[in-house]
Amino acid sequence: MAKTTSETTLKKILEKPEAEKILLNHGVPCMSCPMASFEMEKLEIGKVCKMYGIDSKKILKDLNK
Repeated sequence: MAKTTSETTLKKILEKPEAEKILLNHGVPCMSCPMASFEMEKLEIGKVCKMYGIDSKKILKDLNK
């Protein structure tokens, strides 16, 4: 699978095993947001991190392990 970057969508990220757990561990609230389920193919992880003050470098490092 391709390397996850700040432009990778949540939909693509969630195709990886353990990705949801990593996102939740970093405090990404989108997993429980009803509106996010309609926008998963558009939501980029970098923009989500910026919106919620999440360290994108750390989350990308964990997602790419």
